[in-house]
Amino acid sequence: MWLTRNLVVLTLVSLTQDAASELLFPLLPVLLTGVLAAPPVVLGVIEGVADATAGVTRYFAGRWSDRRGRKPFIGAGYALAALGKVLVAAAAVWPVVLLGRVVDRFGKGVRSAPRDALIAASTAPEHRGRAFGFHRTGDTLGAVIGPLIALVALAVLDDDLGAALWWAVVPAALSALLVFLVKDVSVAPTPAVVVPAVAPAPTPTPTERSPLPPEFRRVTTVLVLIALVNFSDALLLLRVVDIGFSTTEVVLTYVVFNLVYTLGAYPAGVLVDRWPRPRVYAVGLAAFAVGYVGLGLVDGGWPVLLCAAIYGLFPAFTDGVGKAWISALVPVEHLGRAQGVFQACNAGAVLVAGVWAGLLWNVGPGDGVLPLLVAGGVGAVAAVGMATWQSSQP
Repeated sequence: MWLTRNLVVLTLVSLTQDAASELLFPLLPVLLTGVLAAPPVVLGVIEGVADATAGVTRYFAGRWSDRRGRKPFIGAGYALAALGKVLVAAAAVWPVVLLGRVVDRFGKGVRSAPRDALIAASTAPEHRGRAFGFHRTGDTLGAVIGPLIALVALAVLDDDLGAALWWAVVPAALSALLVFLVKDVSVAPTPAVVVPAVAPAPTPTPTERSPLPPEFRRVTTVLVLIALVNFSDALLLLRVVDIGFSTTEVVLTYVVFNLVYTLGAYPAGVLVDRWPRPRVYAVGLAAFAVGYVGLGLVDGGWPVLLCAAIYGLFPAFTDGVGKAWISALVPVEHLGRAQGVFQACNAGAVLVAGVWAGLLWNVGPGDGVLPLLVAGGVGAVAAVGMATWQSSQP
């Protein structure tokens, strides 16, 4: 049975938290560059630093949760995320937004690797792609609900952006409370080896010090290199703002993106249990390339929504797929550590991407065209490479 209690509860936890996060997220470009008068590079740096904070935290939280239990890390992470949203809602200057995003993403780092390790440990290996696909579907459904709540809040509050941000606190708090329903799954200790009395007893080596498999390192290196051109979606929304979309239209564009992501995540998870993982990942990279290049070239109207919809297939075919791929490369006692290493490195790459994209935002044609075209071109090359990947794993 792949649909376990932990998978259902953790999916509900992620759904409510993502509803809160994605209520805030499409409003950040307007808040920072409009209300708080920050330049585009500040938006890229804030999101990059926030994601890097999550990444570093993921590494330690993942490793420690293999030894100390995963539920405490998951609960603390969702509670910190709620606190971060309070800080963003209360911000009157952009450094407070930075602080709020760092606290929020610190919480994400504390919870993400332990949560993903718990999902993997609670699911049979042959169903992990489907499990992660189901989780991403629920998580991203929250990302559809959140922006819709933002639209309702703006309508009810007469476009009072500051007041609308406070609505995110309610689902964030609910998410933290739902963690109490999660059941921890302990990793069975490795059986002791009996040695002859004449032989010296071997010095025990902590499992977390043993090297991760070469194929894990190979896959992680490739996926992290690709992430160097995957800058924050906040900058993509800034591009939509620069094109001339209103706040409501920006939020609707984000809803379209997340709706496609939601609909695609579970089918992608099912495919990754049946097809070679690199080929499934290549589909997402192709969508990345088309979405980025398209957003760099269009100048308004329905083509923006079409590009956002195509781009929604990128996380659908890479996020849960990547986590299932990584989980398949390591033994169960190293799941938290492996997820932590992978997600930490990936977040560091996103920080680098956010900085270079923010610095190039107004270079050349301006309004983000140059970084979008560069990243999209690299994504197209990566898609071809991934489609021809020769893996030692099925």
